Amino acid sequence: MKRDITVVTSVLKANDAVARDNRARLDRAGILALNITSAPGSGKTALLEATLPALAPQRAAVVVGDLQTSRDAERVAGLAAAVVQINTEGGCHLAATQVAEALDALPLEGLDFLFIENVGNMVCPAGFDLGEHRRVAMLSVPEGADKVAKYPTLFQPADLILLNKVDLAALLGYDVDLVRADLARLNTRAPLLLLSARTGEGLTAWLDWLRSERTARRG
Repeated sequence: MKRDITVVTSVLKANDAVARDNRARLDRAGILALNITSAPGSGKTALLEATLPALAPQRAAVVVGDLQTSRDAERVAGLAAAVVQINTEGGCHLAATQVAEALDALPLEGLDFLFIENVGNMVCPAGFDLGEHRRVAMLSVPEGADKVAKYPTLFQPADLILLNKVDLAALLGYDVDLVRADLARLNTRAPLLLLSARTGEGLTAWLDWLRSERTARRG
């Protein structure tokens, strides 16, 4: 006997609805929200450690997503206006409902930026809108130059792509041209910025982009 098959899309639809509410709430507060995605160990926390003091006097809060521990949140706690840790207890990405709860715990008034450090994963976070205004995809030199081609869903929706740890590029024989070529086939909209959170190389261009994006949104 033939049976009807129901395709369930309610999870993503529900997530998207909450994401829209999050974005509207951030808009009302005048905050630019950025969702930073990458593989584990790419340097998201190190980037925030370099970024937060350099943005002063503008104020930023951070939402940190991890499977376990609050170690990354502790690293940025003294640098941000406020920090919320979300432990997913095995979940491979943050969801909009979790970010909504974090917003409830943040002093939104007077903030300029919200950085959402997503769980380190190059697959799961790509499909979930959190209510961010801009999505930043990060890769790093030690991971190898083939990650854009291998994980296109992470890089296709990105508004900016960061290549971190470029101070190691010569030592490891990293092929930046391959990254550029893969991005040319996948995402020509997003700029590629080369930087090193450790040495500060390229940090100015990143800060300029952040300030420009916030000015554009407020305008």
